[in-house]
Amino acid sequence: MIRVLFVTSEFAPLAKTGGLADVAASLPRALRGLGVDCRVLVPGYPAIRSALSDKREVARVDPLAALPAARIVEGRFGDEPAFIVECEALYERSGGPYHDEYGREWPDNAQRFALLSRAAAVLGGSAGPTTWRADVVHCNDWQAGLAPAYLYFSDGPRAATVFTAHNIAYQGNFHRNLVAAVGLPPSCFDMHGVEFHGKFSFLKAGIYYADRITTVSPTHAAEIQSEALGHGLHSLLHGRRHRLVGILNGIDIAVWNPVTDPHIARRYTCRSLGRKHTNKAHLQRQLGLTVDADMPLFGLVGRLVPQKGIDLVLEVLPELCRLPAQLAVLGTGEQEIEAALQTAAKRNPQRIAVAIGFDEGLAHCIKAGADFFLMPSRYEPCGLNQMYSQRYGTPPIVHATGGLADTVTPCTPETLAEGTATGFAFSRFDREHLLATLRAAHGLYAHHDRYRRLQLNGMARDFGWDISARRYAQLYEQLTAAM
Repeated sequence: MIRVLFVTSEFAPLAKTGGLADVAASLPRALRGLGVDCRVLVPGYPAIRSALSDKREVARVDPLAALPAARIVEGRFGDEPAFIVECEALYERSGGPYHDEYGREWPDNAQRFALLSRAAAVLGGSAGPTTWRADVVHCNDWQAGLAPAYLYFSDGPRAATVFTAHNIAYQGNFHRNLVAAVGLPPSCFDMHGVEFHGKFSFLKAGIYYADRITTVSPTHAAEIQSEALGHGLHSLLHGRRHRLVGILNGIDIAVWNPVTDPHIARRYTCRSLGRKHTNKAHLQRQLGLTVDADMPLFGLVGRLVPQKGIDLVLEVLPELCRLPAQLAVLGTGEQEIEAALQTAAKRNPQRIAVAIGFDEGLAHCIKAGADFFLMPSRYEPCGLNQMYSQRYGTPPIVHATGGLADTVTPCTPETLAEGTATGFAFSRFDREHLLATLRAAHGLYAHHDRYRRLQLNGMARDFGWDISARRYAQLYEQLTAAM
């Protein structure tokens, strides 16, 4: 049985800022279902420590350079086996994984996540002090990017390493002086190493030193080798293209299931889609919108940042309301964007509702109650919301990029006739193309039979983790056979 250590800075629902947390809670479980002994390693934030049961200390991480000592504690999140890194000085604090309660980045994030990577290297190294030793250390995003570097420079046999870049725009770039502070050799601060435009890059470390690199959709694996979407790393990624693969994320079909969802007003199946109207009316009342079954309601859940195309949404809001249509928004992000959305809602409260914050229940209600789900991202490595929405019979409207292009089949007369259409997509990222797509969706909504066909097509798609988990399991088998 292959033993895999899944290294992550987030784990849903205990520590979550985005899709990584959902992946960390779902993919290891799916891998275990395939016979892979996969265990999560996550920092011991207060919520994480409180939720871990059956705890026992299994290893110590010695101090290294400016990094403090830590304990590796084994336990369970429910039925899921896991390890956590306990270090009160770095993790025992209020706020989120990366920011304090006022939204300011923790000034010691480099040390906090270097320690996570150090602990991963301990569990994947030849001198690991536990009876459980990883065959593969699977690192996720820049926060775990130093683990492949620590293992690369370690003595003796070591685990194979996989580095998954969920979003290469977030790179973990720090001052070069921190290379010595986290205990890496000075020689690694080089263009053939961790140096990136004069900075020490955790992300580049993961990409450069890992045995295999993955990203979260096939289309995005090609996109990040281009200058437009490579965020400065396109040449390195292109050079390592034979070690790079795109594996589409899945979703937790037990959590995101309109048949059993405890958050929504009325549960439904593909055979009882009429009940969706109850969820729409409930959502409209909940958000103070006019209750109108005939007016299309567009939902949007996500980070309110330019990457998600929210600035483009703001540009088309007047035209969207005049279609006529309604918009329900849930998320947090840049203050300027949040303020602009709130101002638009105050000016037109019966058509636009904006909820700033993180609200898992409301997110489910929007998926179930909206008629369309809006996701016009500038770029999107994979995206999960467009898959959730299809499962709820809420056709997505997306920019055809990354995982959005891989998971949404645009509605055309041909795809609708052949039963493959699941949503709407626009290929050129600008106001006119988004607006034209919104109008096309609005027009289809008036044709009940066609709209229902689109809903049913999306609900029939299988976005569960089984296929993706099998791809990862095959990758692990290839790596361990070559080590």
